[in-house]
Amino acid sequence: MNPLPDWAEFFSPNFDPEALGELGEMTEKTYARVATASKAFIESFDVPVGLTPREEVWALNKVKLYRYTPVKPAEERHPIPVLLVYALINKPFVFDLIPGRSFIEFMVEQGFDMYLLDWGSPGPEDKDTTMDDYVTEYLRRAVRKMLRIARADEFTLLGYCIGATLATTYAALYPEAPIRNLILLTAPLDFGKGEGVIATWASENALDVEKLVNTFGNIPGEMIKAWAKIIRPVENMMGVYITMFRLMDDANALWGWQAMHRWVEEVIPFAGAAFRQFVEVYIRQNKLIKGEHVIRGRPVDLKHIRAAFLNIVAEYDHLIPRSASETIMEKVSSTDKEFRVIPAPHVGIMISRSSRYKLWPEIAEWLGKRSETIAQPKQL
Repeated sequence: MNPLPDWAEFFSPNFDPEALGELGEMTEKTYARVATASKAFIESFDVPVGLTPREEVWALNKVKLYRYTPVKPAEERHPIPVLLVYALINKPFVFDLIPGRSFIEFMVEQGFDMYLLDWGSPGPEDKDTTMDDYVTEYLRRAVRKMLRIARADEFTLLGYCIGATLATTYAALYPEAPIRNLILLTAPLDFGKGEGVIATWASENALDVEKLVNTFGNIPGEMIKAWAKIIRPVENMMGVYITMFRLMDDANALWGWQAMHRWVEEVIPFAGAAFRQFVEVYIRQNKLIKGEHVIRGRPVDLKHIRAAFLNIVAEYDHLIPRSASETIMEKVSSTDKEFRVIPAPHVGIMISRSSRYKLWPEIAEWLGKRSETIAQPKQL
């Protein structure tokens, strides 16, 4: 892409704003602001994001595991590593947007050993990958690798959106997994009430899953993005750009807008078989919350979850209603469990400018108390 010329180059060489008086001055300022906004918009598609230092420590197919570079000496760090799991259809730099608006950066500064599982972007050869495969073939292996690297016997698992569904499935499928703490954010788990946009759109009366999968293989990211934008058309088609205009005089705020815009636009495909299973098994049949889901002969039983459990929902979530996340509280066997409601929208709960002062400190405080070494009883 060719660089944008200076805004003044858009005017005729004969243009003299002084000759037009106040109108000319307004015209000049308007063109300058429009040119600046256009430049900010174009730059948003490759604006730097995910800048917290990290190292790739494991990979399988498209999936990668990253470890973030600690900034505190070992004796000041929490010994229990934290694994972040995000959704399958968006890029996980939502956890690490830009400096100052990065959950990962914040947690590293608090002394946590942070790991991120990046699902990557599925190609045509991955169309038969199911939700079960993501849990058994990838998440399970990533956990084992992380524990070896961290030299830890236990870990914290934090899942966000569909990543919370996968984290819950993992914890319920493998009761032997050494999960010290389980944290869920805006978890789509129970669709029994049929509430929320996702449940409505995924109903049998609204969506022909087989036709979609048979036609496309993987569900295209552009189609998923269009669905998401149609939910709130005025906000997504107009409001977001009005916000950009308002932020243009604040360079850091504009960078945050650009990073968020990039995240919204870079939707990746949903593996066909995983999409089919999510709709048919998790949403329509609601098997996870009913305790009816079985993977390779093993029950996915929520009673198997005994870890310290923090379940967080967004009060203004237009995608995942509270009812989809709350029911699990009575299903798990955890004795240390807590349900919290944060006054935020689905994405804003993690990346808004207020997150650093609300959600992140709450997670760090809750987790810090549960991430210290537990003394083993002496053998007599």
